[in-house]
Amino acid sequence: MILVGAAATVVVVAGVQAIAWLIGPAFMALIVVIAVAPVQGWLRRHGWPGWATTIVIVLLVYAILIVLALGIIISVARLATELPQYASKAQGLVSAATAELAKWGVGPEQLHQAASSLDLGRLAGVLGSLLGGIAGLASNLVFLLALLLFLSVESAGVGDRLASIASDRPRITEALGHFAWGTRQYLLVTTVFGLIVAVLDSIALAILGVPLPVTWGLLAFITNYIPNIGFVIGVVPPALLGLLTGGPQLMVIVIVVYCVLNFVVQSLIQPRFIGDAVGLSVTVTFLSLVFWAWLLGPLGAILAIPLTLLAKALLVDIDPQARWADALLRASAKEPDPAAPAKKRRRRRRARDESAVDLSTAST
Repeated sequence: MILVGAAATVVVVAGVQAIAWLIGPAFMALIVVIAVAPVQGWLRRHGWPGWATTIVIVLLVYAILIVLALGIIISVARLATELPQYASKAQGLVSAATAELAKWGVGPEQLHQAASSLDLGRLAGVLGSLLGGIAGLASNLVFLLALLLFLSVESAGVGDRLASIASDRPRITEALGHFAWGTRQYLLVTTVFGLIVAVLDSIALAILGVPLPVTWGLLAFITNYIPNIGFVIGVVPPALLGLLTGGPQLMVIVIVVYCVLNFVVQSLIQPRFIGDAVGLSVTVTFLSLVFWAWLLGPLGAILAIPLTLLAKALLVDIDPQARWADALLRASAKEPDPAAPAKKRRRRRRARDESAVDLSTAST
């Protein structure tokens, strides 16, 4: 059974990787619709007709996607136009570094190869090609917008579908409801703290005189959705620009400021709020990041936590005999005590009940 299960897993993973171009955007659209679903339930409870709530949901979903896409495109464009200005400074730093290394006995051929590979103008050319290739994403963008439209329209019938499933398989409905609730909690907490980190980083970079502080703030906001290593990805570009504009001292200051701000917010404060929603151990979170990034690419890294929550809901939560797997995946080593804490348990149950009400009211 173990060998057959492992072989089936390999086949499924290979198939998923082959159609990653479809699964990644489809799951992203699903997550966006799940995130805004409570708005539809709130509007229905306040007397809005079904067609009006659907229009509001569609417009809200499109607005989120368009604002994020425009922010990324503008940031890449500004970066591509800004980098060539620092090509000469970068070459000077490379020359100084190679001269220093030569004093320590490093061969001239190795130094020449390293210096030629660290060409900022070449990096600017790559970014320019990336910006030009955005036009080639038009077909994918149209596919994503159409998928968001269909999911937003059909979200009104989710309550009836879940009720039909619950009549025969109640554990599946409970697992899917918990997945939707946990995903919304995760997105809410990550978005709020991502905005806090982005604003603080942008202000700090502007005070330090690092170019394009808003661009790096947007990068910090996006990388906040990448667990464990998002901070490392977000600090590299501003640190390099700090090196080009103010030398090694400014680069060190940028790294220290990022470490202080991001460590306090992302490592000390954010996990206290996100732990109950995700319920995954740190090791599982990191492994899921590596796995989904390898399977679906960069989009998989951003959606690693929701994808893992869905896989856990479908493979573990719906099966009473899979409690041993839940013990290995959850953040706490001990199983939650049903007798305590009652207040937190009631709050989580009330939130899930409200999610179920939102789905059911949207379907009426």
